Amino acid sequence: MKLRFVAAAAVTAALGMGTAFAAGEPQVVRQEMMEKVGDAMGAIGAIVKGKKPFDAAVVKASLTTMKEVAATFPENFPAGSETGFKSEASPKIWENMDDFKAKAANLVKVADAQLAALPADQASTGATMKALGEACSACHETYRLKK
Repeated sequence: MKLRFVAAAAVTAALGMGTAFAAGEPQVVRQEMMEKVGDAMGAIGAIVKGKKPFDAAVVKASLTTMKEVAATFPENFPAGSETGFKSEASPKIWENMDDFKAKAANLVKVADAQLAALPADQASTGATMKALGEACSACHETYRLKK
């Protein structure tokens, strides 16, 4: 009985260590960052589609999240992290890192501009989503592998 408990504890610890190891990997960090951006865009989209009422605080928080993620996103693409952990990053990122960084900087710029002219209603939130979508698509079209 004790041997089973020790074996189960060892397996649990090993699995936990594997998860902790993966959590710090650049590919995993990138995926977590993109999930934050997706959640932020989803919150804005829900307002635009009328699924949620307009809420300036939600829009502001979403724009702030997108700006913060985009500002540091390129730092998570070191050499050697091109594959693994179900990465959707295109090899083109490492071939043209300056352009990749410029596209991330553009998202920061777009989010900043939208924060400065914070939407006041559902209609103006649609324009915000369009601007953000264009900035995101510019990067995804070139630097994200198609599923």
